[in-house]
Amino acid sequence: MTLPNPCVLAIDQGTTSTRAILFDRRLNIVGLAQREITQFYPAPGFVEHDPEEIWRSALEACREAIGAARARPQDIAAIGIANQRETAIVWERKSGRPIHRAIVWQDRRTTPACVDLKEQGLEEQIRRRSGLLIDPYFSATKIAWILDRVGKARRRAERGELAFGTVDSWLIWRLTGGRVHATDATNASRTQLFDIHKGRFDERLFETFRVPAAMAPQVLDCAADYGESSPDLFGKAIPIRGVAGDQQAATIGQACFEPGMVKSTYGTGCFALLNTGAKPALSKNRLLTTIAYQIDGRRTYALEGSIFIAGAAVQWLRDGLKIIESAPQSAELAAAADPEQRVVLVPAFVGLGAPYWDSECRGAIFNLTRATTGRELAKAALESVCFQTRDLLEAMRRDWPSPKKTVLRVDGGMAVSDYTMQRLADIIGTPVDRPAIVETTALGAAYLAGLAVGLYPAMARFAGEWRAERRFAPKIRARERKAGYEAWRAAVDRTLTKREAGSRRGER
Repeated sequence: MTLPNPCVLAIDQGTTSTRAILFDRRLNIVGLAQREITQFYPAPGFVEHDPEEIWRSALEACREAIGAARARPQDIAAIGIANQRETAIVWERKSGRPIHRAIVWQDRRTTPACVDLKEQGLEEQIRRRSGLLIDPYFSATKIAWILDRVGKARRRAERGELAFGTVDSWLIWRLTGGRVHATDATNASRTQLFDIHKGRFDERLFETFRVPAAMAPQVLDCAADYGESSPDLFGKAIPIRGVAGDQQAATIGQACFEPGMVKSTYGTGCFALLNTGAKPALSKNRLLTTIAYQIDGRRTYALEGSIFIAGAAVQWLRDGLKIIESAPQSAELAAAADPEQRVVLVPAFVGLGAPYWDSECRGAIFNLTRATTGRELAKAALESVCFQTRDLLEAMRRDWPSPKKTVLRVDGGMAVSDYTMQRLADIIGTPVDRPAIVETTALGAAYLAGLAVGLYPAMARFAGEWRAERRFAPKIRARERKAGYEAWRAAVDRTLTKREAGSRRGER
């Protein structure tokens, strides 16, 4: 048995696992495989991955997905890649050997370096070029840390012997056998070394962050020629034609192509993107200005709010507290919680992201009583994601002149939970649409690759074919919504470091 139509292979390389999904020409899933990857925590605030394990997981998942679809190499028209962003890898150009483990986007080890840059008064000029606030989240300080800690690395980098990249660049390098060192504009815009207005890496940013420009990859459109896979990997050379950071890929998969459209992805973290069109909007509320996608040389921008802990809070319930055995049980527990208790969890396990950007605060639980059980903790964990989403949407509404009421398109692992999505709609006071195809990150990567080879339709037609599987409408009263959010904001203020809490109170 062989596939009746050409298909596209999407690699969705995430924080905790790598997925490979085959989509046919009608964008139906015909093959899927997944491999978990190891999380390394060598010190408090440190999070690392093994780049070689990332590569092996991608290769194994691709081969399994192809086998599951009973596809032949000639059935695959192109490969698309979506990846965890900001995670930084440095490797030798000659051997392809990584010189250090990948430093993951969640990692906070470069907090002192970020504080130093802020104290030098550099944040505003960095933000105006890169669209990003100074934070350990982004790649630049991670790369500099590796160069400073690995013997002779900085000298070798200056000689052009080392390459850096986000995970997409690493996978492209390995897929092409080291022939192509490239990234796309969305991933480049997350390094903090990229001028999002000029669409190129910036010499002044390289100097500021002490990263040699010789290490940088070539920057291409999201739908472009990234070379071909080595024939020995899949039995035939397959064109690599689509690349985007996972959140931008989800934005594309959700068909958020019109200014004012918003999507939110719930994976390990939560990331909400608001399409702002052809002109970048500089946030006054500590959101990020980023590239949503770049196609045919034209950039579309977005405002982004990044939450570090979303699905990771459910993992904490399972692996840390051990009050659940599987993620779906969190919703079951939460649904049985005592409605009279208002337990609030601020999941600042690695600090808080947008709109607070406090890397030093840590998680806290409020309003515990002797009657509190795992049910209330589960509810608080799920609601913390919803409250953080509201924080982001409130900031977006202040930054962007769009209607106060909009529809939020959602995806990611937590989006499959009816309970959580209903609580989300209740807390944000906005309808929530869950798509018919929930694998939106992989879908976006596949669409880009298929668009580049002429397999998939133009963006307007693709958007017209988007369908919601279910809409969740707000059900609670405005008074209850307000009381819950006020309790959340009070808890956050008590969790933030004193300096940050005071500044946030001043903004409200």
